[in-house]
Amino acid sequence: MHGTQACNAHALRQAARHVSALYDQALAPYGLRSTQFSVLARLAATGPWSMQVLATKLVMDRTTLARAVQPLERDRLVIQSADPLDRRIRLLSLTEAGAARHKAALEGWRVAQARYEAAIGEERAARLRAEWRDIAATTF
Repeated sequence: MHGTQACNAHALRQAARHVSALYDQALAPYGLRSTQFSVLARLAATGPWSMQVLATKLVMDRTTLARAVQPLERDRLVIQSADPLDRRIRLLSLTEAGAARHKAALEGWRVAQARYEAAIGEERAARLRAEWRDIAATTF
């Protein structure tokens, strides 16, 4: 079988867009998209990071990350500063406002998580997350 029905990339992108829309809708009241929430969540958990390292950790290309970060910087939820060990490297950090927005948006994220897991089941959701993490770590 040829075409979009047999294309792994097409099926995965379709599912990703569908699930992203669910999370985007739940995060909209907090002024965030799912990609922006991911940035805030990663920085809240383990930041600060350079854009390059953060892009790698989020499995995003650097330009996509830069687009996601622009409104976060504009809204002063994240800031860039020089790395004290190498002034050429800019580190992205969460601000107090960013930490507060992330904390508030966790409620929207929880709503999306619950809706997703109610629709496909908690066990299946856990299996899929494990599979996606394995796929994300695969070298093609």
